[in-house]
Amino acid sequence: MKMSGRGTIAVIGAGSWGTALASVIARTGCEVRLWGRRAEQVKAMIETRKNPDYLFEHDLPERVFPVSQVAQAVDGADVVIVVPASQGMRATADLLKPHYRRGVPLVSATKGLEPTTDLRMTQVLGDVLGMSDGRELAALSGPNFAVEIVAGLPAGTVVASRDEGVAREVQSIINGRELRIYTSDDIVGVELGGALKNVYAIAVGIVHSLGLGVNAQATLITRGLAELTRLGVRLGAHPLTFAGLSGLGDLVLTCTSDLSRNRRAGLALGRGTTPQDIRSGKTTVEGMRSTWAARDLAASCRVEMPIVEQLYRVLYEDKDPRGALEDLMDRDAKRERDRRYDLSPEDFRLKPRDDGAR
Repeated sequence: MKMSGRGTIAVIGAGSWGTALASVIARTGCEVRLWGRRAEQVKAMIETRKNPDYLFEHDLPERVFPVSQVAQAVDGADVVIVVPASQGMRATADLLKPHYRRGVPLVSATKGLEPTTDLRMTQVLGDVLGMSDGRELAALSGPNFAVEIVAGLPAGTVVASRDEGVAREVQSIINGRELRIYTSDDIVGVELGGALKNVYAIAVGIVHSLGLGVNAQATLITRGLAELTRLGVRLGAHPLTFAGLSGLGDLVLTCTSDLSRNRRAGLALGRGTTPQDIRSGKTTVEGMRSTWAARDLAASCRVEMPIVEQLYRVLYEDKDPRGALEDLMDRDAKRERDRRYDLSPEDFRLKPRDDGAR
């Protein structure tokens, strides 16, 4: 099934993000095999060259080949990208396990934490596939809405791996004029940024809906970034990762655009919709699950995350959102920058250049 081109990519998951990624990667000249769980969805994609369930207004590029068998998708692939919802990552990894060939870069493009374990997505993949060192694993994350990516609008994102050679290999294959790929060796920071920005988007949506002003929204975004950085550093991330595309970039995008389902959920909460009604809806709001997981991680790491704590009480203890904001404003006065995470001049000293993208 190998075609001519830059490489062969398997995209495991034909939701909106998987479809958008398959499309933008195919337009670079790669062959992309797009696996869908439902046979009728795959059949429709083959016959109509459209995904009947997601982004229907966009045709699939000619180099996208929908398939219904995981083995067919990954056979001979140069890179495997997995894109389920976070709660489905473990089941997807189980399907992949008999067919995945060790040594091939395995990229998670899913943002979130596993609901029952608080694990990052690459940790789930490593657990199921028995990758004790995680060298083949990578994470793709950045300020990327599927509807703009599939339309070919310009964007940037980050691929991170403990093995920077793996990150560069993925970059060399899928980097293009529409989606510019940067590399990182901070997989912890990149994944946490992608997972927890949804938490703060809900909070900002609530504040906007309550009419509390743009000052309050900017404050929440900035202090949310401080919380996220504190947790990330405690878990082994580099603080500057959170100033990049997968941190600040994704946080600002998700908190300020009404394309974000998490921001929209916050807007609904501010208008009086109950958390129970949002959870029972058809659309998954990743930030609600991530709030629970972030609170767990903060407690286990002894990291103070007051915004996460107050949002948790709104989402799971029926606290009034205005009361939560008042409690945040009534906290003891603090120093803005935590000296425990100060950087030294050595952190900024130039090192010999490598061949990564600039």
